[in-house]
Amino acid sequence: MSYTAPVKDMLFSMQHLANIEQIARIPGFEDAGFDTAQAVLEECAKFTEGVLAPLNFEGDKNPSSWKDGVVTATPGFKDAFRQLTEGGWQGLQHPQDFGGQGLPKTIGAACMEMLNSANMSFALCPLLTDGAIEALLTAGSDELKATYLEKLISGQWTGTMNLTEPQAGSDLALVRTKAEPQPDGSYKVFGTKIFITWGEHDMAENIVHLVLARVQGAPEGVKGISLFVVPKFLVNPDGSLGARNDAHCVSIEHKLGIKASPTAVLQFGDHGGAVGYLVGQENRGLEYMFIMMNAARYGVGIQGIAIAERAYQKAVQYAKDRVQSRPVDGSINASAAIIHHPDVRRMLMTMRATTEGCRAMAAVAAAAYDAAHHHPDAQVRKDNATFYEFMVPLVKGYSTEMSIEVASLGVQVHGGMGFIEETGAAQYYRDAKILTIYEGTTAIQANDLVGRKTARDGGQSARAIAAQIEATEGQLRASGTAAALSMAARLEAARKAYLDVVDFVCGGAKASPNAVFAGSVPYLMLAGNLVAGWQLGRSLLVAQELLRTGQDEAFMRAKITTAQFYAEHVLVKAPGLRDSIVDGAASVTGLALESF
Repeated sequence: MSYTAPVKDMLFSMQHLANIEQIARIPGFEDAGFDTAQAVLEECAKFTEGVLAPLNFEGDKNPSSWKDGVVTATPGFKDAFRQLTEGGWQGLQHPQDFGGQGLPKTIGAACMEMLNSANMSFALCPLLTDGAIEALLTAGSDELKATYLEKLISGQWTGTMNLTEPQAGSDLALVRTKAEPQPDGSYKVFGTKIFITWGEHDMAENIVHLVLARVQGAPEGVKGISLFVVPKFLVNPDGSLGARNDAHCVSIEHKLGIKASPTAVLQFGDHGGAVGYLVGQENRGLEYMFIMMNAARYGVGIQGIAIAERAYQKAVQYAKDRVQSRPVDGSINASAAIIHHPDVRRMLMTMRATTEGCRAMAAVAAAAYDAAHHHPDAQVRKDNATFYEFMVPLVKGYSTEMSIEVASLGVQVHGGMGFIEETGAAQYYRDAKILTIYEGTTAIQANDLVGRKTARDGGQSARAIAAQIEATEGQLRASGTAAALSMAARLEAARKAYLDVVDFVCGGAKASPNAVFAGSVPYLMLAGNLVAGWQLGRSLLVAQELLRTGQDEAFMRAKITTAQFYAEHVLVKAPGLRDSIVDGAASVTGLALESF
């Protein structure tokens, strides 16, 4: 089926939860208010619905291919990429100084969701380029910026992130790729990198690899890692392309999903050394790479929301078309479309509510990012940076785990036909799985949430969010409607469960680390569930008010019902997670190793 971008829901979150008009009061964003957001999203919808979405199924059937070091993208992808760059979509939220449009992340994130819903394999290429741009903007020299940023932001060149090696997965202390200084200030890079998304392809004229490597004599472990720009083609002083660099794709992986996205094994330096250029200072590479990583982690969370939306739309269409069995209430005296059956409705509502909750959470996080980076008031920047940093593991971890459940439900709604590849439902399930793995597994996000985001400041940031949620509970109770009271009760129970876990984490992170980290992923899931529920609680309040004024009655009623469903069927899981974390740690690590 075709994809329809959920522009109305995106704009609702952007206007009423992320406060796009408030962002438009930040210097530099004056022209980025609601009207601009609407125009950009509607244009992006046309591109994603008309150009990218029709190529998604084709990419799954006819993936990118490798032959003699050359990678050829799925038919149609190269032309689609040309249209992406001509439309200026790569530079949407990047600085105007380098040819970008300078729009806030709040708008860019919604467009990113559309790109990924329409065609996630394709959208991975601009997502990785975004990360490379962020790293160079932050740590690149003026010369590197002048050489690479404009071409990356235009989409004329693409970027990659090269961390993983065969012996070094998430443990980057084991990185062996080496860099040798040269008299002209450049370096020769030697090593192998694996799992490099869009590490080789034929859609752009150059590929800019950002590579972690060790300079000779550097300290062992993560403190001895540096970051280098290693282009596929060297760049002449006038900006034109020069000789092919000694960086080659020796194979691409055969994967469970995202098949059209070539995942490359790259070999650097087999023919004398790949020319690389140091980013920032030696031995600070991991610090710089985390800039890319953080940008990519948020982006992967958006991918989770995107694939969930696509799976939901397909399941709804099938449920409306598939005729099977009479409704249990006897309302139709013949076989009816399965959307009449209560359990199908339960599955569809679960898909809808979790997707909308995560979308709202991500929109609010994006707004915090914009304020953290651009607001003129230092304290406002600091407060929003703290909030955004806390949100990143939730957006990445909860949204991607949610996407697997939603895609699985999508297959289930289809029944046996969902297990048949030709229907397309299985592709979303397969594609979704990688999202909980790359850019840091869910456990890595959860460890970050426990260590850096909760225990480090004694739970101060975590409790500040709980205080905001408590204020929303008060507004819901004051509203007095059945839906608002139901949401308030479940939100309160979830918040109290969350605070118990925060106390448990802060009290035991040093004294009983195994006990605390045994519950790290459940803690992330509890926190993500709570924050998504909080945003749906806020949505409910807004929808009730707009309904009273007669605005878009069907949409507002759907918003209220969706929020109430989330409270009564998803948010209610939080207290159970609390019990597992606080009371169940011993059983996680209690079994003798030889008994496994």
